[in-house]
Amino acid sequence: MKQREVTDSHNTTWTCVQAYAGLEGKVAEKAAKLAETDEGLVPVVCTPSGGAQTVRLELQSNWLDDLSDEELQNAIAEAQ
Repeated sequence: MKQREVTDSHNTTWTCVQAYAGLEGKVAEKAAKLAETDEGLVPVVCTPSGGAQTVRLELQSNWLDDLSDEELQNAIAEAQ
């Protein structure tokens, strides 16, 4: 399962993973396809290292490779 970590200005480290990323095979493909919106957005869950609450985001499907750390941090901040 691929994930990304970013640390915000409050020194909280966020671990972000696309929903259903832990599934394997055809089930994973089907779940990921069903979860993607018509606009190409996918659900991403970001879990903090500290006392902050987990956030759920909708990001472009290429978020893992193409979204900058700053853009990911901003999306997390907006969702809080």
